[in-house]
Amino acid sequence: MRIVRITVLVLCCLAFLIGAFMFYADRHVPVPTTHEYGVSFNTPYAHELGLPWLEVYTAILDDLKVRHLRLAAHWPMVEPDQDRWKFAELDTQMQMAEERKADVVLAVGRRLPRWPECHVPEWASGLSWEEQKKALRTYLSVMVTRYKDSPALKYWQVENEPFLGVYATAECGALDPAFLDEEIALVKALDPKHPVLVTDSGNLGTWYGAYKRGDLFGTSVYVYLYNEKTGPIKTILPPETYVLKRTFMGLLYGTKESMLIELSVEPWLDASVASTTLDVQLQRMSFDRFDEILTYAAGTRFDKQYLWGAEWWYLLSKQGHPEYWDRARRLYQTSTQ
Repeated sequence: MRIVRITVLVLCCLAFLIGAFMFYADRHVPVPTTHEYGVSFNTPYAHELGLPWLEVYTAILDDLKVRHLRLAAHWPMVEPDQDRWKFAELDTQMQMAEERKADVVLAVGRRLPRWPECHVPEWASGLSWEEQKKALRTYLSVMVTRYKDSPALKYWQVENEPFLGVYATAECGALDPAFLDEEIALVKALDPKHPVLVTDSGNLGTWYGAYKRGDLFGTSVYVYLYNEKTGPIKTILPPETYVLKRTFMGLLYGTKESMLIELSVEPWLDASVASTTLDVQLQRMSFDRFDEILTYAAGTRFDKQYLWGAEWWYLLSKQGHPEYWDRARRLYQTSTQ
């Protein structure tokens, strides 16, 4: 019984401290009066959906009129064969952003957005980790040197949620923190002008490793998720949790610019979109959830928010469901540009 009483007392004290800290954070973190909304665009995902990537990207820029972009330099996309570089797609994306005076977060590294988390070209998949690191140093040097002078470039993102082991360990293996530090240092040495963004999961990440390493910090927000054992689930975290975590990180490591880099407004599926019926897709991410997610995200008090799912909205618009794309158009027309 004594152990039970002590446990209850500890839990009560912990609940009180968290409540008090959340009250403090809620009173001291300002509520943004406006938001900058952006989009994460992913060339391989457009291909996966059977969409011409240039058509989708042009629509994002010229129909939605998005002016804040996160692009990804997937290693297999830019170096499909060792020392044979393919820049056509990324060059075009950066040039089109420049022409429209849009700004770009350019993600580089082995672990970048979209499944399977770590994107390694076939020629490098059989290399040892030491050999892969050598190849990655070359890849990073080429990427940074090529794009560091682009007027559209605003931030480098080095790796994607590197400290999140869930969903990634099978594909990526264990994180090598020393090499992550080396990657960040290499990008900074090659381009000291542009800040480095490091990201972590909002739902599952602790933020410690990512927040202290980056010049600025980005997190993801998934309101609706999927688990193989439980099926579709909704997050139990209130949006104020993000206020609490950001305030705590600021106390530990100093206040940094922070953003919501991945706000999911697409269905979390247990199979590819191509092999999932439209009914299931719409059940997992109904249209009503679009505004629900935006409202939740506003409660996190990040003034910069990059939405995740534009390729899927575009696909739906071609399949008789333009309401998602139309809603996004209204959002970007009223957001801070």
